Amino acid sequence: MNNKRHMPGGIPAGELKNILMGFKRTFIALAGFSFVINMLMLVPSIYMLQIYDRVLTSRNKETLLVITLITLFMFVVLAAMEWVRSQIMIVAGNRMDETLSGRAFAVAFENALKSGSGAASQIFQDVTAVRQFLTGHGLFAFLDAPWSPIYLIVIYLLHPALGILATCAAILLILLTVLTEYMSKKPIEEANVNFRRATMFATTNFRNAEVIDSMGMLENVRRQWLPKHLAFMKLQSVASERAAGINALTRFIRISAQSMVYAVGAYYVINMDLTAGAMIAGSILMGRALAPVEMITSSWKGFVSARNSYRKLGELFDSFPEAGEKMKLPRPEGTVSAKGIIAAPPGANIQVLKNINFETPAGELVAVLGPSASGKSSLARVLVGIWQPVVGEMRLGGADVSKWDKSEMGKYIGYLPQDIELLEGTVAQNIARFGELDPEKIVAAAKMAGVHDMILALPEGYETYIGEGGTVLSGGQRQRIALARAVYDDPVLLVLDEPNSNLDEPGEMALVEALKRLKAMNKTIFVITHRTPVLSVADKIMVLNSGTIQVYGPKQQIMDSVRNGMQAKVPQTRAV
Repeated sequence: MNNKRHMPGGIPAGELKNILMGFKRTFIALAGFSFVINMLMLVPSIYMLQIYDRVLTSRNKETLLVITLITLFMFVVLAAMEWVRSQIMIVAGNRMDETLSGRAFAVAFENALKSGSGAASQIFQDVTAVRQFLTGHGLFAFLDAPWSPIYLIVIYLLHPALGILATCAAILLILLTVLTEYMSKKPIEEANVNFRRATMFATTNFRNAEVIDSMGMLENVRRQWLPKHLAFMKLQSVASERAAGINALTRFIRISAQSMVYAVGAYYVINMDLTAGAMIAGSILMGRALAPVEMITSSWKGFVSARNSYRKLGELFDSFPEAGEKMKLPRPEGTVSAKGIIAAPPGANIQVLKNINFETPAGELVAVLGPSASGKSSLARVLVGIWQPVVGEMRLGGADVSKWDKSEMGKYIGYLPQDIELLEGTVAQNIARFGELDPEKIVAAAKMAGVHDMILALPEGYETYIGEGGTVLSGGQRQRIALARAVYDDPVLLVLDEPNSNLDEPGEMALVEALKRLKAMNKTIFVITHRTPVLSVADKIMVLNSGTIQVYGPKQQIMDSVRNGMQAKVPQTRAV
């Protein structure tokens, strides 16, 4: 069971933070390597100090050889430590990506399901931004930054004047980093918002590319998209211009400071208060002291991006908490019951289903009728557990559909939505719901749906590859293959939303025959339809209007009632 600590309302307490804290030991190890590496970074300055102040004055070649060999050995150790640190980063990056991407995939799906937002690419971009910063050079800058004071202390030991110069340069660079954050934060955030709007607008409209092309709407759509894109470009340019100016000033201060070390050092060398070796060492240490600060400045944009991505991911992870383990239930009976259901689209306050109550025994076929926007498709979504009722319960075999583990419940349900979507893959993979390919079950489902012969007529039969959106198939073919997917692996409940909307007369007859076979197998079936052939195999009729059930009962009883009502409205005439 799930032992995760929760905040009020059942939301995990910082799930993303907890995931990243799982890498705590890795970050501690990296900090340890950074400690050793930065200690070894003192070697070049010490070496130069010894060369100028000991070797050149003593002219001792043996001393030169010894300290050079020791220095080279230290450099080998330094290179090895940096290589090991990089390898740890690579492994940690892969582990982090595996952990975050798996969870992000589930969250992106839940977000698309509940809010209708299909912008999964933005979520994965946020994962990449966080991972790249935490396992890249940006983190090195923050790990190395605490060492700047150590280098400054060593510079002070060489001479206070050099220390004061280095400290002033470091403070200026830090102030410029803060200024970069202050001046670029708002434009970057607004630019990202406009980028997402422009991208989403283009992605959404390009799904209707055929309509746009056929009616010459491309230029009109582009005019709607362009202001969003230009707003993004303008704000990004503002942020980039400000950052570029500050970066140029940062480089000027760093280069000037390192050059001024020689000027100040030379002054004190002339006055015999400093050695030439100390002057050279001070310049090298100045570079090491300022390098992390400069690296932080150059990595600040990545840090801001990672911070914003971390915030958004954290909110999403907490909005869609990971479900705990649920007890597995046995195969349900086909009885379906609805008790006082009130339902609304996720994130909306409009009630599309109101006080829905009915019970359907196993093995019955219910034809769901009603005008457009009467709530038929909404009922289908509640039946299969896509939408959770605001109030009430939808039960299958006595179990609440909305609380059942979807990975377990899914195999007992066959769903054919009104908007047919086949996934990218082969026909066989689509029918098998992208699970294990069992040829017997796949062919049995195709025959049950009456599409076996149609599939064999395709170029590669069951191995025919379906591209994105199933464009290699006609609308009727997609609908019939989707029906085979719905009946695959012996489901208990079938919910078919306008299953004959794209079918010709032979296809509709095949559908009716399929429904007869499914009824004979004691399947519970709900068919939403506007066309009459399906009514011939229905046991019951449900009529929806404005989100409420107007009529529900045996087919013959309802048809007789309608027929009698129509006859009662016909005026009687007497023979003259």
